[in-house]
Amino acid sequence: MRILVTGATGTLGGALVPALLKAGNEVRALSRTRRESRGNVDWRWGDLISGNGLEDALDGVDAVAHLATSGRKGVGAVDIPGTRTLILFAREAGIRHLLFTSVVGTDRAAYHYLKYKLEAERLVTESGLGWTILRSTRFHQSLDQRIRDFSGLPVLPVDRSLPWQPVHTGEVAARAAELLGARPAGREIDFGGPEVITTDDLVKTWLRARGLRRPCLPVRYPGRVYAAQRAGDLTTDASPKGRITWNDYLFPPPADVSDDFASEHTASPTSPANQPEQDPDLRVYGGDEGYERPTRS
Repeated sequence: MRILVTGATGTLGGALVPALLKAGNEVRALSRTRRESRGNVDWRWGDLISGNGLEDALDGVDAVAHLATSGRKGVGAVDIPGTRTLILFAREAGIRHLLFTSVVGTDRAAYHYLKYKLEAERLVTESGLGWTILRSTRFHQSLDQRIRDFSGLPVLPVDRSLPWQPVHTGEVAARAAELLGARPAGREIDFGGPEVITTDDLVKTWLRARGLRRPCLPVRYPGRVYAAQRAGDLTTDASPKGRITWNDYLFPPPADVSDDFASEHTASPTSPANQPEQDPDLRVYGGDEGYERPTRS
């Protein structure tokens, strides 16, 4: 099956592309920067807002994984106009399956950036295409970066009332690849991490993993999104769940390095091959920044 991936240079896209290849699919990746195709990935130039290049990118494609969300204008800039444009071209191209990635709790807490996701979900469900919506909880990688951003402060502001259910992008990618290989579900599917943890556990485990000491200042984050998170609206009991815990992510077991290093690690959701590249598109259709590619010593 030939699958077009939008947002292929974001964190989730960087995990989904190798997952799709591993499953035996042909992968075409959309980029707003002209790129040379390399390996088994067919890179195509295209703009989700204007629609330029989309006809060519969708030609001969069976399914689309629509991951693109943020643009140069910020969070959610692509969700509504980009999804609307993509659907128009996908109808013309006769696409059989459109998978859209969203956020757990979007239907219960449509505030701030989640309201863009909810409207994009509506566009997908009313598109007339075969569709699946995959909602995930917060990525390990994005929470890692968020705490890192605060770590330069002498004191970390911590809202102890917030529950978190972090999930690894590699496992979300594996679930997305599985759904793309099946018939369109025609429904919203939740996918969360293996455990719900407190903010204290989230921060203290991170500090221990990074070898840092910071006092934590109890605060209460304002806003309706945090109120919804406090009420448990951004977590899920849905099965299956991911298996990689926050502790597993921060303290990964040592890997056995074989002669075929790249091939071996592409198969693992925590592998370097499943992580985003340093790419100029990262801020265009950005997933979550914050993953630092490990190097071999």
